[in-house]
Amino acid sequence: MALNLEELGIAPAGLDAVRPFAVEELDVRGRAVAFGPVLESILGRHDYPEPVSRLLAEAIVLTGLLGTSLKFDGRFTLQTQTEGPVSMLVVDFASPDAIRACATFDADRVETLAKAGKATPEALLGHGHLAMTIDQGQHMQRYQGLVELDGISLEEVARRYFERSEQIPTEIRLGVGELYTRREGEGHAKTWTAGGILIQFLPEAPERLRQADIDPGDAPEGTLPHEVEEDDAWVEAKFLVDTVKDVELTDPEVSVEMLLFRLFHERGVRLFDAQPLSDKCRCSREKIEGVLAGFREDEIADMTVDGKIVVTCEFCNAKYEFEA
Repeated sequence: MALNLEELGIAPAGLDAVRPFAVEELDVRGRAVAFGPVLESILGRHDYPEPVSRLLAEAIVLTGLLGTSLKFDGRFTLQTQTEGPVSMLVVDFASPDAIRACATFDADRVETLAKAGKATPEALLGHGHLAMTIDQGQHMQRYQGLVELDGISLEEVARRYFERSEQIPTEIRLGVGELYTRREGEGHAKTWTAGGILIQFLPEAPERLRQADIDPGDAPEGTLPHEVEEDDAWVEAKFLVDTVKDVELTDPEVSVEMLLFRLFHERGVRLFDAQPLSDKCRCSREKIEGVLAGFREDEIADMTVDGKIVVTCEFCNAKYEFEA
């Protein structure tokens, strides 16, 4: 069955835009995104090793899906801190559409894993924690949720976060790929592409949200988690999302609308206005000057080279030069 958006009067979300949707028959709401130029711009300026770029791309997709759910002007920040080869990822979203990202890593350890064919996201992250921070602006309390990283994927991180912090059944798929195109006289050109889909079970009846207990921890030996049979609607929705292939998330020719139609056309899917994403950094000369003003004289002296202080933004690589 073909999908003709023009006949339906729907404008395609296109690349670099999140499409919120609802499958009302299954009591499911969600968001889907396909990244293109914004992802290529962010990863291209950093020129990280391929495994690091791939991992950061997953974090960017996850942040795009979660950050655009903010109902107010604020910030959503995803940050990892671990003992793994990639010791830190930071992806920052500022409503309504600005996203930026960077990574800190040990190049030798990343190269060793890559040569051994073991540079998986789980191995690159290692053990530590991931923080998701929501900043609602001045005079409002910040909210932060932590998830332990113990050799799990970013997909599993999101599931655990919502299960334990929000008590909302959540399923998510992330995909990252490299697109090779032939340019006459220049050989092949490589660009990054990525996408993701997130669904949440939000029935009106609270009793339908019952979930199995988490591990009983230090309960008496032999104590087992209390098992609860999952709601049939949620089982169906999860099964459908689990069928999503990486190529459906990373192929620019497969729009988010085509994917949602493929998954939910039998139940009916309602589409909401797409929310665009932009590669934007919030650094400025004024902000950095304000930070420098807080340093002591001896600290300023340590930063000074040939009478000048040069500050480079970790996110966008912009350089700012100041007279000491």
